[in-house]
Amino acid sequence: MTAYLHETVFTWGATPLKFGAGAADEIGHDLAQQGARRVLIVTDPGVAATGVPERVADAAKAAGITAEIFDGVHVEPTDVSVLDAVAFASQSEWDGFVGVGGGSAIDTAKAVNLLTTYPADLFTYVNKPLGEAAAPPGPLKPLVAVPTTAGTGSETTPVCIMDFLDLKVKSGISHPRLRPTTAVIDPLLTLSMPPRVTAASGMDVLCHALESYTAKPFHSFARHTPETRVAYNGANPISDAWTERALQLLARSFRRAVLNGGDLDARTDMMLAATFAGMGFGNAGVHIPHACAYPIAGRVRDYRPADYPPEEALVPHGESVALTAPAAFRFTFPTAPDKHVHAATLLDPAVAAEHEPSEKLPAALTALMRDIGLPAGLDGVGYGTSDVPALVAGALQQQRLLAVAPRTVRDTDLEAILTDSVRNW
Repeated sequence: MTAYLHETVFTWGATPLKFGAGAADEIGHDLAQQGARRVLIVTDPGVAATGVPERVADAAKAAGITAEIFDGVHVEPTDVSVLDAVAFASQSEWDGFVGVGGGSAIDTAKAVNLLTTYPADLFTYVNKPLGEAAAPPGPLKPLVAVPTTAGTGSETTPVCIMDFLDLKVKSGISHPRLRPTTAVIDPLLTLSMPPRVTAASGMDVLCHALESYTAKPFHSFARHTPETRVAYNGANPISDAWTERALQLLARSFRRAVLNGGDLDARTDMMLAATFAGMGFGNAGVHIPHACAYPIAGRVRDYRPADYPPEEALVPHGESVALTAPAAFRFTFPTAPDKHVHAATLLDPAVAAEHEPSEKLPAALTALMRDIGLPAGLDGVGYGTSDVPALVAGALQQQRLLAVAPRTVRDTDLEAILTDSVRNW
């Protein structure tokens, strides 16, 4: 076999999908095609209140499939809430699962599938350095993902993310076998999303696209063996094509979707953008903004955003990612100036034209965040400069993500990025 010092191979995997208005009504057929006869539908209380999970259950039952609903998913899942869902699922036998909701529901369904199929301590599967990062011993059961937000792209990705409450940080599990076996993407299911949820989830889509587009190129990594090649390969020609199209759709419809949630064309564009960006980052990976986002969300004190459950403090995932994105892309700009400029021009050509090259993408991001009503920086969600050391420590635990950054990220670099992000404008 030829010996190579650097990687010459990238892999690209994606979930088979069905897309379009009314697609959710066909889910009984999709489950039956995969041999499912008894399925657990995993969702959260807010989505359950919309009636969508019941509609999905009715569609499954119409095809002769037994379906039960678990609606105890925690918005922004925690290790505790995931294990509660696993405990519920373990009381019965299932030959398939359906995740209905945003990334919280779909990620929880992935964990339930894994931990009921191959029971083990949660940390056996959690990414290093928090866990052992063990691979699932074999194939998982069918998992159909039905997203009700245009955001996480979890319906196409091989990862599930959760807060580890005692550690005050987010991490998760990553392996190709976690990828859903089918994604049923129906834009009609997003029409009831309130403006702030639309804004936060859309910023997650945008950062997926931008981080995967600017990730370390696949050929810059050390050579892998077939056994060690990871899901996050780095930027590659296929992921770039998907993410460029996602940026075009976001430029056309993001502001419209926030302003008028009933605009089905805008909602369709946002669902397509989420799918395309998910296909991009699910293979290329994400880096600095997501690494910083996990401690931002995990260490929240009293921030309660509009349109989210008010019972407890949380920083929605899309917001936590967006807050450091302008500073992060200033930091990565020297590694690929042309890509950064091109991304900014796709996203907002008018704003990009007004700034020097290194500021084009940060300016386009801050203009968008201002327009859709997101906080101006970390101070808007309750953090100040005194919190930066703890946030740096949390971000440094995300080595799986930081390894995808296009340049080495040291603690001093994270300190500068987070300090610059206390206020973005």
